[in-house]
Amino acid sequence: MTRTPLHVGATAPDFTLTDQFGGPVRLRDFAGVKSVLVVFYPFAFSGICTGELGTIRDDLGAFESEAVQVLTVSCDPMFSHRAWADKEGYFFPLLSDFWPHGEVARSFGVFDEERGMASRGSFLIDPDGRIVWTEVTNPGTARTFAGYKEALDRTARWQRGIREGGLVHP
Repeated sequence: MTRTPLHVGATAPDFTLTDQFGGPVRLRDFAGVKSVLVVFYPFAFSGICTGELGTIRDDLGAFESEAVQVLTVSCDPMFSHRAWADKEGYFFPLLSDFWPHGEVARSFGVFDEERGMASRGSFLIDPDGRIVWTEVTNPGTARTFAGYKEALDRTARWQRGIREGGLVHP
């Protein structure tokens, strides 16, 4: 059973996870600086997950920039992430939610308790820590990232407006 995923407008829970190189990555380190796209996936080395992360890798400029950081998360151990990143050429953080098992996926409402894995959930978090876009699919269904670029554009326009003085949050 999976909990209800966090919705647009919710505050993203903070987390610290280990990346494929063994270093800590903290969501709060991006606060006030840039947006973060958090992409949960079930398992490294699986077909659909390889395809999805390959989409990010092959069009990284559309997903990651000075204004946004991609963070991918599964319950696989750090060493699996390292081997998978090396094999597939992933140059963005692959974070391990291995222990406590699925704690971060649970906090976002995308942990499948029966299968012991993260569901496919994507969350765009603005610099203020608010979720501005989500896409959640079933484990056997690849996500399309439909709406991601539109949400990113809205967030960028909002950030420019704040700097220029006066837009309200989208």
